[in-house]
Amino acid sequence: MQLLQQTIQNIQSADHKMMGQARERIDALCKPPSSLGKLETLAVQLSGITGELYPAIDNKAIIVCAADHGVCEEGVTPNPQNVTVFQTLNFPRGGTGVCAVAKITNAKIVTVDVGVKEDIPHDAGVIIKKIKYGTDNMAKGPAMSKEEAIQSIEVGIEVTTEEIKKGINVLGTGEMGIGNTTPSAAILSVLRECHPNEVTGFGAGVGPGGIAHKVEVIRKAIALNKPNRHDAIDVLAKVGGLEIGAMAGVILAAAAHRKPVVIDGFISTIAALIAYELEPNVKDYIIPSHASEEPGAKIAAEMLGIEPMLQMNMRLGEGSGAALAFPILDAASSMMKNMTTLEEAMLLLKM
Repeated sequence: MQLLQQTIQNIQSADHKMMGQARERIDALCKPPSSLGKLETLAVQLSGITGELYPAIDNKAIIVCAADHGVCEEGVTPNPQNVTVFQTLNFPRGGTGVCAVAKITNAKIVTVDVGVKEDIPHDAGVIIKKIKYGTDNMAKGPAMSKEEAIQSIEVGIEVTTEEIKKGINVLGTGEMGIGNTTPSAAILSVLRECHPNEVTGFGAGVGPGGIAHKVEVIRKAIALNKPNRHDAIDVLAKVGGLEIGAMAGVILAAAAHRKPVVIDGFISTIAALIAYELEPNVKDYIIPSHASEEPGAKIAAEMLGIEPMLQMNMRLGEGSGAALAFPILDAASSMMKNMTTLEEAMLLLKM
C-alpha cells in the first residue's frame, strides 16, 4: 500500500505554462490556424506532460499484463483458458498482433505474469510477478482480496518504474487474459451505476448462453459482492482482474514520472478509469489510441472525457491500438521540431 500511496502523491497536473508556450509556437507555424487539428492538440499535451517544448518520445514500451479469470467457470467465453499462457509465452517470441504492430516504431514489448493460471518458465522472457493463479470466480465471491488488488496495482507501478529507469519515455498499456471483458464490463457497470446490459459486449467470443448469459453472470456477481462504487480498490477486488489492476498501476507510474501513456481499447480504458478514480490528475497523462468495437469502450472513454484518435474496428487487445498510435505521437513531435514558424521562414528567405 505504501508504494501505491507514494505514487499517487507524486502525481501532479500537467504543466499548463509549457502547454501555453507549445500552443503559441504551433499557432506561429507556417500553416493555417488549427489546420493540423488533433496533431496540434496532441503536441500541446505532450509538452504539458513532460514540461518540455520539444519532448523526447523516442524510447517506447508497451507493458503487457497477463492474468486469468475464475469467472470463466461460468461459461462466459468459448475460449479455453490455456490460450492465456500460450499467448503470454508468445509475446517474448514476437508472434502476437501487438508485436507485429510495435515493430514499426521499434517499441519494446514487456510481458508480465500477474496471475496466469499456469506456471511460466523463468527463462521464457516474461517478468514473473504472479500474485495468484487467476482470480477467484466473482459469481461465487470476490475475485480477489483487497490486499491482492493493491498488490496488482503495485506490480504495474514497479515494472513501469524499472522501464523508465532504463530510459523508456513513452508507455503503452496492453493485456492478455481470456475472459477479461467480463470483469471489465462489471467494473464499468459499477462505476457508471448502470445495468450490465448497457456495457457488455461480445469480447473474444461468448459462450453458449450468448451475451444474455454473460450479462446475467455480471449482474449476479455485482449483487453478490456489493462493490462500493466510491472505492475503486474495492471494485477492483470484488469484480475485477489482476491484469486490470496492473495496467492501472502502469498508468499511475507513468503519470508520477511525467511520461505519456497510450492506452489501448476497452480493458485498458477500464484500467484507466480505476487509475482516475484513485487520482484524477492521471487524465492529463493518458493518450487514447483507438475506438474499440466493445460497446463499453465508448462509454468508459466518455466517462474519462477522452476521445480515441483512431477508428479501426479493432478489438484484439494486447496493446495493439497503443502500438498503432505511436507513429502519431512521432508525427506530433516532428511537427514541433521540424516545421518553421512564419518568422523563421521569412528570415531564411532573406539569407
